[in-house]
Amino acid sequence: MAGATLLDIKGVQTYYGNIRALNGVDVTVNQGEIVALIGANGAGKSTLMMTIFGAPRARAGTITFAGTNITQMPTHEIARMRIAQSPEGRRIFPRMTVMENLQMGASLDNLQHFDEDAEKVFTLFPRLKERIGQRGGTLSGGEQQMLSIARALMARPKLLLLDEPSLGLAPLIVKQIFDAIRALNKTQGLTVFLVEQNAFGALKLADRGYVMVNGNVTMSGTGKELLANPEVRAAYLEGGHH
Repeated sequence: MAGATLLDIKGVQTYYGNIRALNGVDVTVNQGEIVALIGANGAGKSTLMMTIFGAPRARAGTITFAGTNITQMPTHEIARMRIAQSPEGRRIFPRMTVMENLQMGASLDNLQHFDEDAEKVFTLFPRLKERIGQRGGTLSGGEQQMLSIARALMARPKLLLLDEPSLGLAPLIVKQIFDAIRALNKTQGLTVFLVEQNAFGALKLADRGYVMVNGNVTMSGTGKELLANPEVRAAYLEGGHH
């Protein structure tokens, strides 16, 4: 069951130059929840993810993590608060092996747990264990996404931010990745905030969800409520949207 508020985003406005990308966004993620943010391409979902990490900075509003105001904190200090991110576009180190990528993800204070943590991610993504000595750039798209998530997990995060984890992947691989996220949440109690264009998959996975349109949160509810909502179905789950 979800616990105390872990991430609290209140009235956040973010700009690119003079263009306002987020118009006073409110989102809450409680301890132990999976929360999904869905919306069309360009709605501002990834901007919100990046604003949590301070790049770009929120020009108005506050972002509080585990009771600490992180709105103006430098990005590296935010990462030290045990927030880990698997960014859009699977930014792994292509010339490094799978193992070296995992080493880059482990923060210095976690090195004593390295073998144990690596074993955990290999249990989650057995394919990575088979590719342990292979360079990241030679992996398939699905394997690179698994590696991106695994690398984020090596930092032992309290909060995992996932930006479009299913983008461009085959349905079978998407299922494996969503199953892994569910398993992490169930077995380790990991709190996950997920940005997804795959509204159906994300809302099935999530305890709660938010819908973003043009930099505004227009709707929120449990995953089940949003899946059943006629507006959400019409906009994101039917016809051209899968």
